[in-house]
Amino acid sequence: MPEQRDALRRLDAAPGPGTDAAAWATEHREEIRALVARHGALLVRGLELDGHDHAASVVRGIIGEGMAEREGFAPREEFGPGLYSSSHWPADQPMCMHHELSYAAEAPRLMVFACVTPPAVGGVTAVADARAVLRDLPDELVERFERHGWVLTRHYNPFVGIGWEDAFGAKNPDEVERYCADHGIEVRWDAEGGLRTRQTRPAVIADPGSGERCWFNQIAFLNEWTMAPEVREFLTAEFGPDGLPFNTFYGDGSPLDSATVDLINTVYEKHTVREPWQRGDLLVIDNVRMAHSREPYRGDREIVVGLGEPFRP
Repeated sequence: MPEQRDALRRLDAAPGPGTDAAAWATEHREEIRALVARHGALLVRGLELDGHDHAASVVRGIIGEGMAEREGFAPREEFGPGLYSSSHWPADQPMCMHHELSYAAEAPRLMVFACVTPPAVGGVTAVADARAVLRDLPDELVERFERHGWVLTRHYNPFVGIGWEDAFGAKNPDEVERYCADHGIEVRWDAEGGLRTRQTRPAVIADPGSGERCWFNQIAFLNEWTMAPEVREFLTAEFGPDGLPFNTFYGDGSPLDSATVDLINTVYEKHTVREPWQRGDLLVIDNVRMAHSREPYRGDREIVVGLGEPFRP
């Protein structure tokens, strides 16, 4: 499909002999950014990345000053301001299409993924055009989400996922409560010291550059029906239906059914573009124009991720 092919532009890098990849990325920064602004995503192929630190310096050459992640839902290693490993998520479980930190009051406009070690099998970071996804979703579903937004609930506990200290970069509950009050998040502490939060966010936003409407959220990815059935059943049995680590709802609080979540993921799949990782690849995406995913994999997989150009959706 022409639209899908155009959604991921490829740039073959050809550094001269002895040219460092970080210097090349810095030199070509404006060209890279211009191609991402035009196409939404760009794959740069042909660079040599020598480990995490080198990859991080290449990523920094493109994003500039990085954006610190807050409210993360999976652990990461940090390689510098705004520079991280990919999320530590079970290799056999997919990370479905989503827009990074679209549930937060502040999200990155620009993301860069640098492949240090490609997986033996799978592990693709795929992309999907958020304008095309919005266009192909049923009008009544889009209208409902535009009218009410979407709700994310989270349960931070010591047993599953990331703890509230790491998620908020905080050392005590008072810091968390101040952050949440400033960012429109409802807070409740349970008897065991776990933190429960609730926030309502827009599901459709205007692209900050073009003004085009984009489907921008994590409604399907963070919903209970996207979990593997055995995982959902175990977590529900352990923590109750209101104690899942995360779940999503219509903005009026109504639950989503499995058919609706499946429909959203089916539309994403229709517009998904995949390119298997090669060592040294850089994938640069506009986080508003493009959703991204991480597919299951086998073998080692090392990706350095950069978050840049923070904006308020």
